[in-house]
Amino acid sequence: MRRKGSLLRELPVLVVVALVVSLIIKTFLVQFFYIPSGSMENTLQVRDRVAVNKVPFLSRNISRGDVVVFRDPAGWLPEISDYSSNKYISKLKTGLVAVGVLPNPAKQYLVKRVIGVSGDHVVCCNKAGLLTINGKSITEPYIFAGNVPSDMKFNVTVPKGKIWVMGDHRGASADSRYHQDDVNKGFVPLSRVTGRVFAVIWPYKNLTYVPKIDVLK
Repeated sequence: MRRKGSLLRELPVLVVVALVVSLIIKTFLVQFFYIPSGSMENTLQVRDRVAVNKVPFLSRNISRGDVVVFRDPAGWLPEISDYSSNKYISKLKTGLVAVGVLPNPAKQYLVKRVIGVSGDHVVCCNKAGLLTINGKSITEPYIFAGNVPSDMKFNVTVPKGKIWVMGDHRGASADSRYHQDDVNKGFVPLSRVTGRVFAVIWPYKNLTYVPKIDVLK
């Protein structure tokens, strides 16, 4: 049986080990994010908490149909201030950022679906009103009910090292289509991608696996 004093001496070590393990998981395996908008409905709902798999993205292995989280590539989002004016809440949230429970507010993130990868020729739209990739029309079962694939025409070829992304709620997503005048011409550099969303973990009623969908199938 352990003595109480022994346990108290070990507690700081256990806390440090737990923090180190948490940081390793955040850096190389899984990170968690909060969904603030409806741009990915109905795949993801406002206020969902999602788990993001970072492993495949260490090698930049990104596929069409992946739902990805990425850092703001070129001012897509407005600047935000710190979490709170309350210093205690601010310190608590800083700690949660450090262990990966909350995202870093200084590094703003977005979540969208990958439509085109390097070399893809993506066009909106053909006579049937569908997007085409490399001349082949694609079926998109994840699009928000009542939305069309795009109400904005575009004709792009994805350069090496970048992806073309769009929200599932096409009528409420300021995605690659709306940023074609930025430094990346609307494309997202692979270096900005954090990982693939693989599950909704909260709230409990929305708990679900987020599958990969081959948009050319």
